[in-house]
Amino acid sequence: MMNRRTFLKSLSCSIGVATAPVIIPGSALGKNGAVAPSDRIVIGCIGLGGQGTHNMRAFINQPDTEIRALCDVDEGVGDFDMLYQEPGNRDAGLQPAVEKAIDAYKNRGAVKKPADFSTFIDFRELLARQDIDAVTVCTPDHWHGLISIAAAQAGKDIYCEKPLVNSVIEGREVCDAVQQHNRILQTGSHERSNNSVRYAYELVANGRIGTLKEIHVNMPNSDDHHMTLRQDNGPHPEMPIPKGFHYDLWLGPASWAPYTKKRAHFWWRFILETGGGEMTDRGAHIIDLAQFMNDADDSGPITLEATGEQVKSKLFDCFIEYKFECRYKNGLKLFGTSEGDRGLKLVGDQGWIFIHIHGGRLEASNPDILKSVIGPNEIHTQYSPGHHRNFLDAVKSRKKAIAHEEIGHRTATICHLLNIGMLLNKPISWDPVKEISTDDAVNKMLKRPMRSPWRL
Repeated sequence: MMNRRTFLKSLSCSIGVATAPVIIPGSALGKNGAVAPSDRIVIGCIGLGGQGTHNMRAFINQPDTEIRALCDVDEGVGDFDMLYQEPGNRDAGLQPAVEKAIDAYKNRGAVKKPADFSTFIDFRELLARQDIDAVTVCTPDHWHGLISIAAAQAGKDIYCEKPLVNSVIEGREVCDAVQQHNRILQTGSHERSNNSVRYAYELVANGRIGTLKEIHVNMPNSDDHHMTLRQDNGPHPEMPIPKGFHYDLWLGPASWAPYTKKRAHFWWRFILETGGGEMTDRGAHIIDLAQFMNDADDSGPITLEATGEQVKSKLFDCFIEYKFECRYKNGLKLFGTSEGDRGLKLVGDQGWIFIHIHGGRLEASNPDILKSVIGPNEIHTQYSPGHHRNFLDAVKSRKKAIAHEEIGHRTATICHLLNIGMLLNKPISWDPVKEISTDDAVNKMLKRPMRSPWRL
């Protein structure tokens, strides 16, 4: 339905007086090396914190995109200390994102004004725009599934940050929606697009370390943020909601809780209802590569066993120390720990390769392994021009992206099952085909309750 403001706006456009010839610049027609409007992918960005603005800039840097709409529940006009922004990221939010977009376009050689961007508080209003081809979803984890499903239903392609979803059943719902509406989805597990990682896959697939037997995953909790978690004793009193921060919409499907500054920006990832700690944060990168190396992108482990130490805090409840073991049907074992150098070790019966996260630097039991040339008749994988570029290419070709919805869902499933196993303090038997456990207590935790009126 068209409201009065929209009607008047459309009316003023339709009866505009043209008293002089209209001059169309060559760039608008695709000349002088520019991309014609018909070939541009128009993007709306939902969630504009640190990662959200990083992704926004990455897409602005691509020649065949246009950022036209921005959405965030934080208008970016309030007291940042009251929002407890991550150090070094004290200018997140809607209005700062507009300025960042203008600067990014300036670096690209384009002139933009604030009026060139439509801004929204509610993602549903952005999704209603018919001129948007694709969206980025860079919100806290507990919003990923609902927004991605709504975007697919609205006919938008989706670049969704990792982990793809905040529960197992939510992941299956996202996959179903994306496939039902013939959409493209890229999960932000960007380590998959690192070409040294893809070379490591080829080395393993072509037997350079023999038969792959084990994968060892290291996800250490050693930085200053995790020290803060260890030392957090509260209290976390209720505080006034900062100006311009739409807290009820930020909570969305999460249960109601009074506002306090460490519940929201950045720190939400250490609260299991809105995030999953390091298990879903870096795990969505490193465990994702374990899935890739094991050719298990459409499957997962059949048993998972995890033990860990939960944060002792009045607010935070993620696991800060952990060990886990997963076993796949093909016999491969995946071991994980919160210690060691961040990355994963691929162990074969004739050697090993270690992939460092982030960056993809490789080490091997024998340096000559990393000098190996993959022959034309050997197994090859698709190499990536970059994670964001791969998404855009998939949007144009309508072929699956490197980290498509099923991949993101299967990786997130492992992360969530490991957290569930630690919460229940019991091993999990898992059927990756039916996506169900033999344990009813586990199955009850595959879906998170949602606060009304939000629901899958």
